[in-house]
Amino acid sequence: MKKWYLLSMLLYLLPLFACSQGSRSTVFPDGTKIPAWFQQADKVDLGKRSKQFILTQHGVENDSTIVQTSAIQQVIDLAHKKGGGVIVVPKGVFLSGALFFKPNTHLFVSEGAVLKGSDNIEDYPKMASRMEGQNLDYFPALVNAYGVNGFTIGGKGTIDGNGLKYWKAFWQRRAENPNCTNLEVSRPRLVFIWKSNDVQVQDVKLRNSGFWSSHYYQCNNIKILDVHITAPHEPIKAPSTDAIDLDVCSNVLIKGCFLAVNDDAIALKGGKGPYADKDPGNGSNTNIIIEDCEFGFCHAALTCGSEAIHNKNVIMRNCHITDAKRVLWLKMRPDTPQLYEFVTVENIDGYAYSLIYVKPWKQFFDLKGRKDVPLSFCENISLKNINLKCDVFFDVSPGEYDKLSKFNFENLDITAKNAAYDKSVVKGFRLDNVKVNEKMVD
Repeated sequence: MKKWYLLSMLLYLLPLFACSQGSRSTVFPDGTKIPAWFQQADKVDLGKRSKQFILTQHGVENDSTIVQTSAIQQVIDLAHKKGGGVIVVPKGVFLSGALFFKPNTHLFVSEGAVLKGSDNIEDYPKMASRMEGQNLDYFPALVNAYGVNGFTIGGKGTIDGNGLKYWKAFWQRRAENPNCTNLEVSRPRLVFIWKSNDVQVQDVKLRNSGFWSSHYYQCNNIKILDVHITAPHEPIKAPSTDAIDLDVCSNVLIKGCFLAVNDDAIALKGGKGPYADKDPGNGSNTNIIIEDCEFGFCHAALTCGSEAIHNKNVIMRNCHITDAKRVLWLKMRPDTPQLYEFVTVENIDGYAYSLIYVKPWKQFFDLKGRKDVPLSFCENISLKNINLKCDVFFDVSPGEYDKLSKFNFENLDITAKNAAYDKSVVKGFRLDNVKVNEKMVD
């Protein structure tokens, strides 16, 4: 009898266990097959990949009080000259300004090691760059890789942006002028990777960035695995410290990460302005999978915008959310033509202030003389298998020039202080097995 009882319980629990793990679709939201590449999350063994160049064995001092940009850059240049290698940051704290990795060089931050950014902006000389959907001269990041295919960052150490001075300067400027832009206060990012394919960032901790924490522009085949990215929202807020910004990128796997920052956790960007779709420096983000991640405090777990023209085939699945302001945020910029399509968020649990937020994003609105207002579209947006506590279930109020269609809510169990929703704002809005505050809705 006891064996029969245990077997019965096992048969009862197996489906629940399978459901809690979340199914993994084999196709993207538009029906195309997900390549096997996305199922491979093996770590790169930097210890065996190529020759190691340990900083302290090449003239860099283990001294946290001096900025050693030049000495560290010389080690990178030496590795490149000798055919490539792994630049190893050993245990200790090493202070630096902007570093530039070269082809066939990689970065390994050892456990107990900290590569710490200088808080003097003069250690980040302006150069051709990309910020907020614009190509412009701007300050580089602490770690930069331009045209470095196969670039890898690994190790269980920390890359620290040392951002407090930059944050204070920003809030002082914002107090002086509430309409100041993000670019008015000089701040560096933590990691910036541009025109580099087959990139992998694994295991490291990225924290306290002065501006965006990691920014990938015009890259293909990116894997971000088990990375821990944080910036505080109290007692002082770290402004604009997005954890991961994807900017004109395709084929991206973000897996097993913890993200908690004072802005968007994952933001899909790609250009802004009334003619953004005509600018060759702008473009789409396509084929993005975010899975098995945990989100602490953030303005949104997944955001399309605010500088984006086209995002397609985006999946966020099997994630836990602790304290996000929003799960999915579709920023509708009224001065920019936008298309957000085939976006699926599924197998999510936890707490967020709102489940979905779709409203016009009017900050720094500028039609630049264009007479008509460009149209923006959100279509084929799916929320599935979600068990969430929130304050607002459906925070959707599109602008006059925003067209929403084909939203699909399926298997939702939501507890919300505000359970209201308006199906009329979406053309073709389907709800299937959706429960809000213990009541089925349709």
